[in-house]
Amino acid sequence: MAETLQLDEFSYSVWETLANHQEIGLNELAAALKSDQSRVLVSIQEAANQGCATIREESFDELIPSAEAVSLVSEGLPERKALTLLLESNGELGTGDFAKAANQAGIAVNDVFRWGTARGWIERDKQGVRITDSGRKAGEGEKDVDEVVILEAAGQPTSLENASDADRIKQLLGKRNELAKIKSRNRRTVSLTAEGRKLLESGEISVKKERNLLSADDIRSGAWKEITLRPYDVTLSAETVRPAKVHPLRKIIEQTRRAYLEMGFTEVVSPMVESSFWNFDALFQPQDHPARDMQDTFYMANPATTDLPEDTELVDRVRHAHEDGGDTGSEGWGYRWSPERAKQVVLRTHTTASTIRALARHPDPPLKTFCVGWVCRNETMSYKHLPVFHQVDGIVIDKNASLATLLGTLETFYKKMGFQQVKFKPAFYPYTEPSVDVVVYLESRGKWIEMGGSGIFRPEVTEPLGCKHPVMAWGLGMERLAMIRYGLSDIRELYQGRIEALEEMALHQ
Repeated sequence: MAETLQLDEFSYSVWETLANHQEIGLNELAAALKSDQSRVLVSIQEAANQGCATIREESFDELIPSAEAVSLVSEGLPERKALTLLLESNGELGTGDFAKAANQAGIAVNDVFRWGTARGWIERDKQGVRITDSGRKAGEGEKDVDEVVILEAAGQPTSLENASDADRIKQLLGKRNELAKIKSRNRRTVSLTAEGRKLLESGEISVKKERNLLSADDIRSGAWKEITLRPYDVTLSAETVRPAKVHPLRKIIEQTRRAYLEMGFTEVVSPMVESSFWNFDALFQPQDHPARDMQDTFYMANPATTDLPEDTELVDRVRHAHEDGGDTGSEGWGYRWSPERAKQVVLRTHTTASTIRALARHPDPPLKTFCVGWVCRNETMSYKHLPVFHQVDGIVIDKNASLATLLGTLETFYKKMGFQQVKFKPAFYPYTEPSVDVVVYLESRGKWIEMGGSGIFRPEVTEPLGCKHPVMAWGLGMERLAMIRYGLSDIRELYQGRIEALEEMALHQ
């Protein structure tokens, strides 16, 4: 060791404080220095490496009583209350009689058998339940060691290292969380060695001034010449920052809304409680279609029906579209359309009900509109289905619209959503023709993922609403997009609200 030892100001204060004690706990030392334990330990470890300090570690068990522990013991644990029942019956009862008496007294029978046997207070066999000699002593008021330590602890953590019967306490309380938990702890005590004390007393330690930053006074006074700037280790892991963030699903919805608005769309809204007319009939969905059945749709009980639109000519055109095609050039579905079925009230099954209302209000081009909102379907809850979820629908009315226009619009939208590779494949949807599915390439998974459906509304949909021009339409589930974006395998994770999972999600993704 060099004749003169150089220490920074903090390390020197550690040495001076240690010199005032033969031995001191690390936490007590940190408290005396008003510093963090980790910083104090670094200084002591450096002194120990030089043979000037020692660090001693001890392990011990700590009992941490529950909030109700004192009251539970004071009122009498189940096994102690059971002693009274047995003593009143000459110390023995049949198993059935004992269980009946315990239940009537509000005593947990399973706890009595488990802990009464563990304490050696009762014995149980085919003949019944009986009290032991140690049980009789306990029945006379003698406390067991774990009861004593809980009452003496008075709700505060207490060390078991000096307990007279620590093994029995751990046996009786180790798995009894309603009373206490037992945690393994480590205690570190530190001290200066004889060589360290001698070096401190000799004055052969020089103190260097270290700072993180130089102040204006340091520079003006010339003190900077004697100050050493502390080095920074940029390889050390930084503290994890968990800033406030928008819920991932809400973030996807807002990003979707922004993408549409940037493309010149206007947003429309409509109620979640909808008439079958706008939800089904106006979309040329036949009234006997399976999707209308109770197993697919939530029907309202009150009110069960609502009025049809005031525009009776519009309703009549929709009726003719269903029955014989009307003026659309179609043959329709060939059945007698029921206005009563169209009046049924449902929880909307798609946000297309909103955009179809917008189409009826504004049947002439140009129109670019979208809707984001809740929809409901009578689905069995699973890892990929929920009965309530979000959907976004969009439509464009343009007298020159074509399939190519639709594909270009969708490609622009999905690129705004972060997907650089988009392709399309033929599909079938009952109220669009032609119809296509949108497929995007997900680089994180290295595969193509189907996102949603689209197409050109059939004349049976648009012409009864007064629109004589092509209408492009598409829809997308928001939860599916969020699952893909955040790598989730279970749709329910979006609604569980687990703080730990939300904290781990990237702020920008």
